[in-house]
Amino acid sequence: MVRELIVTIDDDARRLAYAVVEGARPPVEHHHAAFEVRAEGAEASRLIWTTDVLPHAVAAEIRVRVERGAAEMKQTIESSARSPRR
Repeated sequence: MVRELIVTIDDDARRLAYAVVEGARPPVEHHHAAFEVRAEGAEASRLIWTTDVLPHAVAAEIRVRVERGAAEMKQTIESSARSPRR
């Protein structure tokens, strides 16, 4: 199980930062990341997910996981937006 520490939540900036503190696979020395949501016009937003990881040798594997996670979030959000509201 991966344990993450919420570092900051900034509602005004629409930003959340976290750090992986336990259970990272592959093991890492440092893993800090942030999500930021930016408006793109009146009807859209963009999620920016920035991740810093050490050692650099694991960056490619972490990148694959981040890209997969972003795709799953996008699919979930778009599916929810298409569903009729109750």
